[in-house]
Amino acid sequence: MLRFAILRLVSLGLSLVVASIVIFTLIEIIPGDPAAFMLGLNAQADTIAVLRAELGLDASPLERYFGWVTGMLTGDFGTSYTYRTPVSEMIGERLWISLPLALIALGLSTLIAFPVGILAASRRGSLVDTVVMGFTQLGVAIPNFWFAMLMVLVFSINLRWFSAGGFPGWDEGLFACLKALTLPAISLALPQASILARVMRSALVDTLDEDFMRTARAKGLTRKQAIRHHALRNAMIPVLTIIGLQFSFLLAGAIIIENVFFLPGLGRLIFQAISQRDLIVVESVVMLLVFAVILVNFAVDITYALVDPRLRRPS
Repeated sequence: MLRFAILRLVSLGLSLVVASIVIFTLIEIIPGDPAAFMLGLNAQADTIAVLRAELGLDASPLERYFGWVTGMLTGDFGTSYTYRTPVSEMIGERLWISLPLALIALGLSTLIAFPVGILAASRRGSLVDTVVMGFTQLGVAIPNFWFAMLMVLVFSINLRWFSAGGFPGWDEGLFACLKALTLPAISLALPQASILARVMRSALVDTLDEDFMRTARAKGLTRKQAIRHHALRNAMIPVLTIIGLQFSFLLAGAIIIENVFFLPGLGRLIFQAISQRDLIVVESVVMLLVFAVILVNFAVDITYALVDPRLRRPS
C-alpha cells in the first residue's frame, strides 16, 4: 500500500509540473497586453512601458515562470494587476464560498444518487426501474443554469423562501450562509445526482450477475443483505471515479451557477479576471483548481486500493 501511494504521489508531482508549464504557456500566447488594456486605447508607449515594468511584465517569460512557481510554493501567488491586492487573499476569500458550495452539492448528489441507483438496480426491468431511469435521464438533459433560474423563480420570487442571490458573509452566521448556498447547491446537485444514479445502477446490475452473488444467495443471504455486504463494495470503483470527477467539476465548473446567484466564488473571480486581462489571477486560480483536481484523483486512487486490494499489486 505504501509503494502504491508513493508512486501515485510521484505521478501527482509530475502532473503538477506539466500543468504549470501548460497553463503559463497558454496564458502567454493569448494576444493582448495587460498594461495596454489597463491604460486604454490612447495610452502612450512610454506610459505602457513604465506600467509593464511596475507589473513585472518586462522580464523574460522564463524568469516570470520560475518567479510564479517559486512564489506559489511559498504561498505567494503574486499581486493582482487590476486590484493591486495579493492574489492569495482574493483566492482565500472566494474559496470559502466555492468549496462549501461544492461539498454541499456533492453531499446532496451522493445522498440522492445512492438510494435511487440501488433501488433501480435491485428492481431492474420493473416499472420502478423504468420510472427512475426516466427521471434521471431528464435530470441529465436539463441544463443546470436553466434549472437554477427555475429555482429562483419558484423559491425566491414566488414563494420568497430564499434570496435570489448574493452571499452575506460567514460573519453573518452559519444559518444565513447555508441558506444562501441552498439553491445553488441544489441546482448543481440534481443533474450530478442523475448521472451518479445511472452509474450506480449500471455498476450494480453488472455485479448482481456475478457468480459470487449467486454463491452469497445460496448461503442464505437475502437479496438486500447480498447487495449490502457484497455487491456494493464491488460496484464502487466506477462510482468513486464519477464522484471524484463530479467534485472537480463542482469546484471548478460552477462559473455559470455562481453568476446566476451572484456568488463571489472562484468561478466569478476567473470570469472577471479574464475580462480584465488580469493574467496573474487567471494563472494562479487555474493552477489551484488543477491542483485540486489532481489531489482529488489521488484520493480516489487511494480509495480504489482500499476498496479493491487487487489494485495495490504492481502490474
